[in-house]
Amino acid sequence: MQKKKITVISLDPRAGASYAGEVQSLFGEYADISMFNVMDGSATGTLEWADLFVISTDAYGSAEEVARHVPIGCQTMAVEVSFRWKELQKLKEIPQGSKVLFVNMTQTMAREAIAQLNQFGINHIHFIPFYPGAALEEEVHIAVTPDEMRYVPESIEKRINLGQRPCTSGMMIEIALRLNLEQLLETEKFREYFQEIATSNYSFDQMFSRSVRLESQFYILMDILEDGIIGVDEKGEIFACNRQAEEITKASSSLIIGKRCEEVFSYIPFVKCLLEKRSIPAKMIKVNGVNVSMEVVPVLRQENCIGAFARLQKFNEVEVRQNELRSQLMSKGHVAKYGFGDVVGESDVIRKTKASLERMAASESPVLLIGETGTGKELFAHAVHRASRRKDGPFIAINVAAVPENLLESELFGYEEGAFTGAKKGGRPGLFEFSHKGTLFLDEVEGMSQALQVKLLRVLQEREIMRVGGNRVIKIDVRIVAATNESLEEKVEDGTFRRDLYYRLNTLPIVIPTLAERGEDMFLIMESIRQELGGDFVLTEPVKDFLRNYSWPGNIRELRNVAEYFIYTGQPEITMEELPPTVFRRHPAPGAARPLRETSLRTENNFSAFWYVLEQLYQASEQYATIGRERILAEAKARDLPLSQQEVRKILSGMASQGLAKIGRGRGGSRLTPAGRELWEAHSKGGGSH
Repeated sequence: MQKKKITVISLDPRAGASYAGEVQSLFGEYADISMFNVMDGSATGTLEWADLFVISTDAYGSAEEVARHVPIGCQTMAVEVSFRWKELQKLKEIPQGSKVLFVNMTQTMAREAIAQLNQFGINHIHFIPFYPGAALEEEVHIAVTPDEMRYVPESIEKRINLGQRPCTSGMMIEIALRLNLEQLLETEKFREYFQEIATSNYSFDQMFSRSVRLESQFYILMDILEDGIIGVDEKGEIFACNRQAEEITKASSSLIIGKRCEEVFSYIPFVKCLLEKRSIPAKMIKVNGVNVSMEVVPVLRQENCIGAFARLQKFNEVEVRQNELRSQLMSKGHVAKYGFGDVVGESDVIRKTKASLERMAASESPVLLIGETGTGKELFAHAVHRASRRKDGPFIAINVAAVPENLLESELFGYEEGAFTGAKKGGRPGLFEFSHKGTLFLDEVEGMSQALQVKLLRVLQEREIMRVGGNRVIKIDVRIVAATNESLEEKVEDGTFRRDLYYRLNTLPIVIPTLAERGEDMFLIMESIRQELGGDFVLTEPVKDFLRNYSWPGNIRELRNVAEYFIYTGQPEITMEELPPTVFRRHPAPGAARPLRETSLRTENNFSAFWYVLEQLYQASEQYATIGRERILAEAKARDLPLSQQEVRKILSGMASQGLAKIGRGRGGSRLTPAGRELWEAHSKGGGSH
């Protein structure tokens, strides 16, 4: 093998000779070592080409100056220096609290050396940096120097010469890797050097003493892995095949070791991986009639591919889907990200909502968040957790309606080994166990099946769970925050939601107001979104009036889309022409159907059912509450007013179609919109009767 060429460059010739000598002692058999220094002028001009230039940081003043002297295309690296362990032992013998001069060529070099000594644990003495030109202002009797005795003041009584500072172990490893001589790292010379040189980063002596056991440890690791692993070297010859791979491929490792990979495993693209030096993504293949997930990854050293590994897993669709869901769930994080301070808005209705939830957060009872899609129910769930006594515990969120029933049970309750085909060895805890001492947020809880409703009820009653396929009871301490965008009361009435579970979840219910109910909050929220997205626009007054009267069926989620649309119009001032076309289509056009008229809803006793229902909704809204059909009927009965449930349903449906009310979206059922409120107030001022 042709020898490499290493050039060492330093500021001082004595230091350069020391560095070059150490490099020579370790790499002399495989490289020719040259040494140049700045002080004697040998490091000036363009130097001869070398495989590697090792340059002390004080030799040249800048990277530009290095480029003037080092030929283009040559590798460069910095000299790194340390101390020898035996020299540090001398310093440890200096009495505690002693004042000691550290003498070096420059102030910078002295301070750098002192800092490194501190890293090595030499903290019991007080070092004073000293260098040519420095004044000795304190009474000091001890001096330490890295072979710079010429600069030690004559008045110093005790002098400790640490000798020229040696190159670090890390620097020698870097040279070996740069020159593809890593095989030298396990030689006796290197081991002795690493044991001699002090380092604060790695215990190289321990690292290399363990290297002799790596092979046996490698095979131990291979055997305990759950996946099948097959390894080949740079020639494509098999050198490893663990027990799991033997089971999957039905091949005996003792018979295939040393054979060419393509002869034994023609279905594994080892050769392609070695040639292209890139990973082969996981894909499903059939091995002995079994679906197997297979991926191949190369082992790269510098730019060379020195081998590859194939990873084989028995493929199971249920397990894969669970892993995908699990990654989505965990990406939401175990930590609540938002607090009540993140809720933007100053309206009375949002202030009341925040105040109520802050009081509820102090409780341990379940909280039920009721609100339309896009109103920010999950944000409030985060805030409740952060304001509770459980704030230091985990916060986990899951949309139960989005997870298939057969997966949801194992996600929530976990499973034991062998509970179903493909279940992980040892089983897996579920989200209830992960949420122990914290909060579990169940979004769209109305989508939970009857069977799971029974299990959830047991959790709330008994504070315990049982894993799928298990027979032991696991005690848990979890607070439930649930959310729904449908009327759970109606689901209880039609039998799709258990009444006992409803009353358990409904302990602390609260209705999250729609965006349309929050008035001017929409402009505060839009401004917050604009700043978050880095946009720059202002709304004209006609646009503001339009948005005030818009129904916002998508709530804050839709508002965010509109704000982002405004940003990408590129217009600094948003006029009616810049409104998104979807908003125009939804907004009632001039001449559209008017609100239901009193005459069409009068009874035979001249009683206006329409205005009566509107009045009931208005009175409920004054209390920041909703009202259900049963309560409307009960109040009518108390007043001896003729009204049937079918009529109430028809009136509410008509109001909803005209944008006057929202129905079927809350615990009490229905609530008034700003348009409905405006209609009632105009009717009242006009002296309307009912």
